[in-house]
Amino acid sequence: MLNIKFLYGMAKYETVIGLEIHLQLKTDSKMFCNCSNDADGQAPNSLVCPICLGHPGTLPAVNKEAVKKALMMSLALNLKINKKSKFDRKNYFYPDLPKGYQISQFDEPLAQNGHLVIDANDQTWSIGIERLHLEEDAAKNIHTSTALSTGQNGKTLVDFNRGGTPLAEIVTQPDFKSPIEAKEFLMQMRLIARYLGVSDADMEKGNLRCDANISLRPAGDHDFYPKTEIKNLNSFKSVEKALQFEEKRQRKLWDEGKAPDKTETRGWDEGKGETIAQRTKEGSADYRYFPEPDLPPLIISEKLLTQVNASMPELPFAKKERFVKEYALSSKDAWVLVYQRKWANYFEDIMSDLRAWLFKVKGVSPDTDQADKLWQAEKPMLSKAAFAWLTSELFGLLGNDFKIEDLKISAENMAELIKLVYEKKINSSAGQKILKEMFAGKDDDPSRIAEKMDLAQIDDDSTLEDLAIKVIMSNSKQAEEYKGGKEAVLKYLVGQFMKESKGKANPQKAEEILKKKLQS
Repeated sequence: MLNIKFLYGMAKYETVIGLEIHLQLKTDSKMFCNCSNDADGQAPNSLVCPICLGHPGTLPAVNKEAVKKALMMSLALNLKINKKSKFDRKNYFYPDLPKGYQISQFDEPLAQNGHLVIDANDQTWSIGIERLHLEEDAAKNIHTSTALSTGQNGKTLVDFNRGGTPLAEIVTQPDFKSPIEAKEFLMQMRLIARYLGVSDADMEKGNLRCDANISLRPAGDHDFYPKTEIKNLNSFKSVEKALQFEEKRQRKLWDEGKAPDKTETRGWDEGKGETIAQRTKEGSADYRYFPEPDLPPLIISEKLLTQVNASMPELPFAKKERFVKEYALSSKDAWVLVYQRKWANYFEDIMSDLRAWLFKVKGVSPDTDQADKLWQAEKPMLSKAAFAWLTSELFGLLGNDFKIEDLKISAENMAELIKLVYEKKINSSAGQKILKEMFAGKDDDPSRIAEKMDLAQIDDDSTLEDLAIKVIMSNSKQAEEYKGGKEAVLKYLVGQFMKESKGKANPQKAEEILKKKLQS
């Protein structure tokens, strides 16, 4: 994370950024009807009904599951839940909005006045959240470039499958001072949504969409100036790049005495790497909001809030803090695991197995002071070993599209492999060979693989001493060079030792024995 204060504290202008985030909620049905909410791979306009198509005389009904998921997200963002909120009609005409209005929430949202603490590269800062409200998504326009492939030259097609999908719109305060802060916030917002299970939050698939508002002001000024809203941002990289471009563009206008004097909407052109003017931005009055007459006020009962609170999992920031404290990991290493919840759980299962094994081999009863002291002493080394084998070795075998659900190695067997190396029954090189066998699914028992491949480490001192003598005699020139003061040659001799032992010797012990023999 860059030092934002250093970069911008003495600058001529301050950057002011706020985000409007649309999060598709992962429910079985749409926001106000029973149509399926899973449009992936479905034929266009096959998941529609008179309600989501806005036919006259139809009546919407609120999706309770969408409300629960929106409440979970609200709690995670430390928002105040409004026990009573209402739905409104947001009126505008567009081809992807068959009713001519969108059912949303205007002046009485589901939740408001919260914050999210962002943690990146050992820095933390708090971003204010203005509100979270529920609404329905619009349909999907398929423009000329896509239409050409269907032979429909020069036309815009509309797929109404997405129309009516439940959305949680999250509006931040204008608290971001740089594009990188905005990107970090979005990444952690996605992580929270996935931890909660409320959304897949995939920007490339449109599950998570973002409009970014940016303006500049003279350094030290606390007023807000006309902002620019940037649309068509479909990746974290796009968010950062678009804001960087717009920051530079507006800085030039300020320098020329032509600071923006009205709010406008601009689209992001990924190919050109620039924002394109689209229209002057509408205000709330342009949408002619009025209460939705077909829906009663949304009342959140204490019973529902209790149920939602009880279903809340441990959130990413709290899990990261616990991993640092409980497993003696660095903040950076903890985030590596926490960013994938299932990998974090896998790591914890490994550590649980290692803890039980440690007490067993040491003959210590769990839940005693002796056990606690033993664990505190051994935990840093065991957690370091587990983290290294998981992230350096196992992750190194994974392809980009690999899912943990496809992993054939149980946490128990992964822990067993770590134990074999930790107890020096095998060396790390043998451990890597065993892991490859386990990963390929040829066998899942590391002890059995070690025996089958004859990888058990040689512990017998007399055998190791015999090997050392053989290496010295076979490499007399290098042995004399070492005795003459050329210490670097020792690495070569250790390598020859490992070759003679077929990789079954402990390199450190091999070095010790070689030194002893060479000095005698």
